[in-house]
Amino acid sequence: MYTSDEPSRRLRAEAANARPERRRRLALFLVGFGAFLNLYAPQPLLPLFRSLFHASELEASLTVSASVLAVALTAPLMGVVADLMGRKRVILVAMLGLALTTGAAATANSLLALIGWRFLQGVFIPGILAVAMAYISEESPADAVGSTMATYVTGGVIGGFGGRFLAGIVAPHWEWHAGFLLLGSATLLCVLTTGWLLPSSTKFVRQRSTAASLQALGRHLRNPQLLATYAVGFNVLLTIVAAFTYVNFYLADPPFQLGSTALSSIFAVYLIGAAITPRAGRMIDAIGYRRSLMAAVGVSGIGMFLTLIPVLAVVIAGLALLASGVFACQAAASSQVGRAAGHARSSAAGLYLALYYLGGAVGSVAPGLVWTHLGWPGCVALVVVMQGFMAWIAYTRWTD
Repeated sequence: MYTSDEPSRRLRAEAANARPERRRRLALFLVGFGAFLNLYAPQPLLPLFRSLFHASELEASLTVSASVLAVALTAPLMGVVADLMGRKRVILVAMLGLALTTGAAATANSLLALIGWRFLQGVFIPGILAVAMAYISEESPADAVGSTMATYVTGGVIGGFGGRFLAGIVAPHWEWHAGFLLLGSATLLCVLTTGWLLPSSTKFVRQRSTAASLQALGRHLRNPQLLATYAVGFNVLLTIVAAFTYVNFYLADPPFQLGSTALSSIFAVYLIGAAITPRAGRMIDAIGYRRSLMAAVGVSGIGMFLTLIPVLAVVIAGLALLASGVFACQAAASSQVGRAAGHARSSAAGLYLALYYLGGAVGSVAPGLVWTHLGWPGCVALVVVMQGFMAWIAYTRWTD
């Protein structure tokens, strides 16, 4: 028999079921935030490191590329570790390791020591990134995987901006070491809060054999569409790291002569790019992967050329276009991974992550060789050529 309090009971039950999901999403937001808070934090400090350590632009950029290279090297292994140890445990251990090595970087008294600590930071980051993606896929309701992943990505975007911004504004008032202490403390707070909020895995199945995983890796490496997607991912991070690393030297020199605080504020254009990403997803659904990537490459290429105009507002606008275009390229490439793999998608994603961050490592080093002879225009030319190569690969190898 129907009673008047049945709707209220249903509402209370729905609210009770929603609370754990809200806790999970908040925890995953903090996971993304904590990882990317640290990864690119030194970028606005590169001109300071160049002056302080009497280093070249290429040598100073190693404080960025060391972490990115470590991510690329360890990413394929981290999925195997997580399959043996579980999801939440690996995430928390990796976040704790990242917090401790970030704080330890504040003790560096030479550029070489700082590069060493930055490499160790990168060793722990795949244990956060790759495992969080697996956790989301396994634990989220089937109709909420996309929105939960978006929450995690949003945390990463805000963390990426926040790390750069904090490092840049702290340096002029205290020594740069204080910035690393602040970032390490913030990451430790994320660890403690995540440990409290994040529910343990309930759908995790421990992997008993690595043979099947190795066979799947072999199949992925013989898949032309996947190889093309890995090449696109390589170029995506190469582009963004190259541009947003060496633009700091460009803007620190005449005629701009920006300090570290102003340089850190430039990275707010990332937030504009992040707002474009959901729209890029709708564009992919409407016109297909290849056309979407062509359009995104065109937008980012225009942005790079605009940075050659020596007017600060125009340079910022160019960087905003670049970020928007590259994030749209990333949306297309990351969506293409599972589509092209068809099976064993987690191992396919692990390989993509490795190639993606290897591209970031190359993007932080290769432009330094060009900068010595051609300065910022040479870096722009390098990025545009690589974007053209990326577009050609996708157009000839992808299918919509």
